[in-house]
Amino acid sequence: DLLQAELAKIRAEREKAKAKIAAEEAAEEQSRMEEAALIGNPLLNASASGSASAGSGKLKRRWNDDVVFRNQAKGEPDPNKKRFINDTVRNDFHKRFLNKFIR
Repeated sequence: DLLQAELAKIRAEREKAKAKIAAEEAAEEQSRMEEAALIGNPLLNASASGSASAGSGKLKRRWNDDVVFRNQAKGEPDPNKKRFINDTVRNDFHKRFLNKFIR
């Protein structure tokens, strides 16, 4: 009977310690989330840093944001890159061979 009471007491102490640790971790996580939300908001960052754009509420824009033609070179294939064509007459090696030795 005495051992059961001691065991219950130890279990209660362990549960209390676990609950305390969990509460501390939750509070720390909450404070981290609030800090991340404040840091991640560019409108609050601009006003906190005291920059010139803080009063206007505008975000800093890149110089090419309003350009009509952007990222045009991305779709063009690289002429130096070798490509695989499963045709012995049309592949790159055959074309180079013809240009070098025949023509």
